[in-house]
Amino acid sequence: MPDELEVCEAAARAGGRVLGEWVGRFAVSTKGPRDLVTEADLAAQAEIRRIVLGAFPGHGFIGEEGGHIGAGPDALRWFVDPLDGTTNYVHGVPAYCVSVALARGDEILVGTVYDPVRDECFAARAGGGARLNGRKIHVSATESVPESLVAVGFPPHVGPDAPSVVDFLAVLPEVQAIRRTGSTAINLAYVACGRFDAFWIRAIAPWDVAAGLLLVAEAGGTLIPLPRGRGPRVSLDQPAFVAAATRPLAEALLALLPAVP
Repeated sequence: MPDELEVCEAAARAGGRVLGEWVGRFAVSTKGPRDLVTEADLAAQAEIRRIVLGAFPGHGFIGEEGGHIGAGPDALRWFVDPLDGTTNYVHGVPAYCVSVALARGDEILVGTVYDPVRDECFAARAGGGARLNGRKIHVSATESVPESLVAVGFPPHVGPDAPSVVDFLAVLPEVQAIRRTGSTAINLAYVACGRFDAFWIRAIAPWDVAAGLLLVAEAGGTLIPLPRGRGPRVSLDQPAFVAAATRPLAEALLALLPAVP
């Protein structure tokens, strides 16, 4: 049998190569207001799908650009975002990546986040730790909210009274600073390697977070599913969570979110 993490990494890197090949020659369309998709997204997903299902033809596949197969919740499923940060990619902002993960139910087995601009490959195997370009990584030791650098994400459709905006305004005065990269997968990878101290999201697609969740967990971080009491793991069918370097920081950040029950 092929090694699942080796296939995962190979697929993510291949997707990144496809994105590089399409720079400057792609067409852009919209999936909704402020929600873009390019030919590069589609081509990268096709290549990733070819690689993972070529190695594991019996597995399910759930990609951002459709083509879901074998998507039962108890099946082995590949979660793929071929281009996380499409708006950045379209505008030439160097903050986008490929995210590939394999899970059984909500248990994530392997995951890779590949940033082709920086040639940074974040990879993790359940129980095997997390690595960046082969070197082991660990979350920061930050426990205090005022000392934390926190990442935030917003959905494509957001109004001034949206819960994500209310949460942002509650957290902003309390932390050292907030950053928005435009890529959820990069946010989680940066928490895993200690560049960011925390990140939270109330609603997101599973392909955006599957690999990043494993990276944070295997790098020693804390994940708290939302709402509290939902279960021991973040649901991949309805992801919502606080991710932080340490348990004290995660709990303190959660206490600041007024819109989270």
